[in-house]
Amino acid sequence: MFGNSKKKFRSPRITTVIGSGTEIEGDITFKNGLHVDGVIKGNVFSDPDDNAATLTLSEQGTIDGNVKVGNVMLNGTVVGDVVAANRVELAPKARITGTLTYAMLEMAMGAEVNGKLIHATEQDPLQLAYDGKKESGEEPVETVPSEPAKQ
Repeated sequence: MFGNSKKKFRSPRITTVIGSGTEIEGDITFKNGLHVDGVIKGNVFSDPDDNAATLTLSEQGTIDGNVKVGNVMLNGTVVGDVVAANRVELAPKARITGTLTYAMLEMAMGAEVNGKLIHATEQDPLQLAYDGKKESGEEPVETVPSEPAKQ
């Protein structure tokens, strides 16, 4: 019943490759697909209008900076926060040290996220609170939603 409803993800055509042995210092903004076998010391962003943009980080690839893209396919190391508007696939050798924000997550056994996992559509949960009414008919006391605990 549910087997046929699963849609296979197709990443866009890779238009940029950062090869093994290449080290880039500075921020990168890309469209379509970016494949990284080398090292990036800086932030990686996809064009904000391109939610289908995909970053693929191979087992040899490393990013020392924040990532904000449409889709992420990792098998390498990211030291920084990762924000994916759509999908994240973490292969067995994937390592993230930082917060991972995602809409959909697929994680293989062996992949590591050393930080928080945040579902992109999560909102602060509604707090049930005493409404301040007393049996004597007094006016209710206003309640303010509590802030989430900081870690």
